[in-house]
Amino acid sequence: MTDRNQDSAKKAYWLDQPRNIALIVWILVAVCVALFFADALYHKHAHFEIEHLFGFYGVYGFFVCVALVLIAKWLRTILMRPEDYYEASEDAHRTNE
Repeated sequence: MTDRNQDSAKKAYWLDQPRNIALIVWILVAVCVALFFADALYHKHAHFEIEHLFGFYGVYGFFVCVALVLIAKWLRTILMRPEDYYEASEDAHRTNE
């Protein structure tokens, strides 16, 4: 039984190799570029005139995603608690008993 555990610990998975991770990233980049250029191949039924610009949805989505990350980073500074936030309250509770 120990041989089986040692074999599973030594087994290398395909995502353990940096070459495969880089391949996935490049495939995703290629898909994103292809979808960006596919924007010219269909007719849009837009509500606003700006939506007719080439690549509007891709650019808009990128900037909104970046804005969400920056807002989350800013919110972290406001909402973050000390590392011992819950431990400190338990210690204070124990001293009151």
